[in-house]
Amino acid sequence: MEQSSQLESFGRALVELGREREDIVVLDPDVASSTKTTYFAESFPSRFVRVGISEQDMLGIASGLAAAGKTPIAVGFAMFIIGRGWEQIANSIARQRLDAKIVGTHAGLSPHADGESHQMYGDVALMRTIPNMRVVVPGDAPSAVEALRAALEYRGPVYIRLMRGSTPTIYGEDIEFEMGRANVLREGSDATVIANGIMLSRALTAAEKLIGEGIDVRVIDMHTVKPLDTGAIEKTAKETGAIVTAEEHSIIGGLGSAVAETLAETAPTPMERIGIRDRFGESSRSYPELLAHVGLTPEAIAEAVHRVIERR
Repeated sequence: MEQSSQLESFGRALVELGREREDIVVLDPDVASSTKTTYFAESFPSRFVRVGISEQDMLGIASGLAAAGKTPIAVGFAMFIIGRGWEQIANSIARQRLDAKIVGTHAGLSPHADGESHQMYGDVALMRTIPNMRVVVPGDAPSAVEALRAALEYRGPVYIRLMRGSTPTIYGEDIEFEMGRANVLREGSDATVIANGIMLSRALTAAEKLIGEGIDVRVIDMHTVKPLDTGAIEKTAKETGAIVTAEEHSIIGGLGSAVAETLAETAPTPMERIGIRDRFGESSRSYPELLAHVGLTPEAIAEAVHRVIERR
């Protein structure tokens, strides 16, 4: 697959949207060169707020801007904007249902060389628990841009999770993106893999491998973890009878948990979860090698499909 950068596309899209909407204000905790918000800063310096390394203050400022009628987009590394800023997000933004957008970059294991102190794999779980909050995990650069556009069209708080580095490009110019509505990327009748983020491309690779073994796997992009497309989950559970989830996030509280909750309540179905098990990350010079080290591979997905079919 062709590779492209979520952050590069996100940064360029911010500038386009800034030209369309004068109410947009971007906030930065001293990481603009890494998050690519420098493009917005250069184009609209009066609408770019540098707060220093102070994520909690940045989110408080964002809530004030939103209350004053602006549309703030607070952008920072996921570990720090969510890990440090959760209370401000919950009490200052979500409780009032303010129209603020929060973008956590360098999520998951993507800051591989920075080490485990910078790796955030519990952000989806944290943000899912906040009432009024929407949570979106795009799988490639085009869907990251569409997620940003959809978030700005929605009036209320939204969290968008982005990765560092380049990722396989899955969608083309004809992308259809709607928050809360899953996309079926590949039809299949023997099992379903529900994935998001970097694991979406790996799910497609696993499906291609399995077709050679006579197993036809459906692949669903569950880019929105909240509100979850429960209808799509129930439908595919009844039609394929076996489900695997794949995410670059802890298996505790993320996509796998959300899908399991739905299945347990409405459509009990054999299920396997691929994700980061109850452990910390590690430093690595190679992102793909680190993903393989923690079991986030197409092969792991394929093996999970075999196991879940045996349990059906």
